[in-house]
Amino acid sequence: MREFDVVVIGAGAAGMMCAAVAGQRGRSVLLTDHADAPGKKIRISGGGRCNFTNIHTAPERFLSANPRFVISALKRYAAADFIGLVERYGITYHEKTLGQLFCDGSSQQIIDMLLAEMNAGGAVLELETETVSITREENGFLVGLSSGQVRCASLVIATGGKSIPKMGATGFAYRIAEQFGVPVVETRPALVPLTFETGLLETIKPLAGVAVDTRVAHGKTRFDEAMLFTHRGLSGPAILQISSYWRAGDEISVNMLPGRHVADWLKVARAANGKQSVLNALAEVLPRRLAQKIVEDCGIAGNLADLSKPQFARLVAAVADWRVKPVGSEGYRTAEVTLGGIDTNALDARTMAVKAVPGLYFIGEAVDVTGWLGGYNFQWAWASAWSAGQAIADKDRGRSD
Repeated sequence: MREFDVVVIGAGAAGMMCAAVAGQRGRSVLLTDHADAPGKKIRISGGGRCNFTNIHTAPERFLSANPRFVISALKRYAAADFIGLVERYGITYHEKTLGQLFCDGSSQQIIDMLLAEMNAGGAVLELETETVSITREENGFLVGLSSGQVRCASLVIATGGKSIPKMGATGFAYRIAEQFGVPVVETRPALVPLTFETGLLETIKPLAGVAVDTRVAHGKTRFDEAMLFTHRGLSGPAILQISSYWRAGDEISVNMLPGRHVADWLKVARAANGKQSVLNALAEVLPRRLAQKIVEDCGIAGNLADLSKPQFARLVAAVADWRVKPVGSEGYRTAEVTLGGIDTNALDARTMAVKAVPGLYFIGEAVDVTGWLGGYNFQWAWASAWSAGQAIADKDRGRSD
């Protein structure tokens, strides 16, 4: 029977990082995955260029039942640390918007870098390998794999959440948590397009494919990014962001001219050219199809000078404060991440170890930590994996850093 210091299950971003860190600190590591290739979500991320971190990473840009949990890991392994690793491998990158860093080339560069880091630590990678069973032993774990049984002192679960099942995502981490009595915070899709009921969907069907810069709000939370009308409802960065805060039954507010005071803009436009049609005036600052839909919904057909006070108020509200109540989301099929997960109250924030089960660790998306869109979730993967890898090596040496 083979024996390793560490078995990491899940060869995604967090799993590969953890295997590399523990291996380079002298631990014997086995990394397994049921997939036929490592880092599948890395490969498709960022349109194939991997939005690998965000220079504005901060604890307040993560959601968790315990918002303070992320502080330790993000401080100990910051965005600058991962950027330094990328630069050591000569991978060129650029900032797209809002601090998001992308590879100039392919996402495969990040995967190759992580594989090289694993090789440098002597970590063993076994793909197309199912985890059949996990049994707690006196000094560690007995892991039943489709390739045979292995023993380890430390076991790391890095299998992510339920998002994008076509990429192999499952609820494996939550099942292991249940097996060992580790609580799980309710999970749901996050960073996901929102959907409308049939009646509303029928009315916005002509807008499918129209994109507009917006400020989308849910309560006191708001995001200034692009929004896209789809044949199911709404998508685009602003909607993906707000979806992490939205709950079924809630409404969201959309300002389609966030850089302007809409009432003042309309007054100026009317004073400058009162004979201009409301449609044409609106089409100067919004996509024409969207402008057409707004004036029709407001029952307006005349010129700016002809706007009555009620029409003026309806138009301002339709542009600056469109209230809409989605009925759902597109679900895990298109969700970029899973909200909720392993209850952080059960974990040590410095090490990602389960407090009540010595030697067991959960990292990455499996944990109840969800970042904003734009590289934050990758940074959590790197930071939580680094913390666990460091802790495992130090634990086996009988000390703590």
